[in-house]
Amino acid sequence: MKNIQASSVPVTSPDCQHVKIPRGNFDIAANVYLPIDFTEGKTYPAIVVSHPGGGVKEQTAGTYAKRLADSGFVTIAFDAAYQGESGGEPRGTDSPFNRMDDISYVIDYIDNLPYVDSSQIGALGICAGAGATIAAAPTEKRIKAVAGVSTFDVGAAHRAAGPEAVNETLQKVAVQRENEAKGDPVLLVPNIPDTKGDLPTNAPEFLVEAVDYYRTPRAFHPRATNRVTFTSVADAIRFYPWENLGNMMTAPLLLVAGEKADTLPYSQAAYDADNGPKELYLVKGATHVDMYDKEPYVSEAIGKLADFFHTNLNGD
Repeated sequence: MKNIQASSVPVTSPDCQHVKIPRGNFDIAANVYLPIDFTEGKTYPAIVVSHPGGGVKEQTAGTYAKRLADSGFVTIAFDAAYQGESGGEPRGTDSPFNRMDDISYVIDYIDNLPYVDSSQIGALGICAGAGATIAAAPTEKRIKAVAGVSTFDVGAAHRAAGPEAVNETLQKVAVQRENEAKGDPVLLVPNIPDTKGDLPTNAPEFLVEAVDYYRTPRAFHPRATNRVTFTSVADAIRFYPWENLGNMMTAPLLLVAGEKADTLPYSQAAYDADNGPKELYLVKGATHVDMYDKEPYVSEAIGKLADFFHTNLNGD
């Protein structure tokens, strides 16, 4: 019998419900969405939705969670630990390994909801959230189907600077950790440039798009602070999200990407690494961040995702 937690979503409301999920000595903040035709006493497949790096659950992750709930799923979008409304210190810690653990804690929670079928749990990530979600799936066997939208590999992106630059950064991280251990303040750095004027020369397209999405009224949210701990970069550098796809992955994989996205090689790399059931679906005309909120691209992605999860969770 399921252990129904005190913070379980009330079954009387079809609207988004805010919940707190225990994660060690602090909580993960999440929003749960119920299907529009929710019926008490029935169980539904569920999808855990992970936001992009630097984002919060109220942005694109919430958009996808709400739209997928409208397609018949219980969905839950959450703030990564140490970010948004979730707890954890120091604030702004941004580790893909922590993100993988977050997913398991969220699954612990939804597994106990009386209207979720524990055998029908899927996971969806967007951008860096997709990298962490896909990396989690090979060892988190409760995930029965996994998908990424505009998948991003933070490890490869950092290592692209080359060995000399990477080792120089890691030396700086070592010094900063030593200083913080002695009592110095935590060093916070921008996740992306604060303004378009701060963009480097020849900035990649996805970064230009990200500034337009996160740092303008288009999607600005006060809890998306655009600040991460400098020491977090060490975890990003040592992250190889596809390393277990070839030998441990058992869940079907769907990768949805804009055909014009400069980050498309990350989706292709994940696809190539997986030996199981997989599909790389390209949305014509779309770039990386177009997939966050622009139509008709989001609707096309939602349709593909809904079909994928219905097929692989319900067997429809």
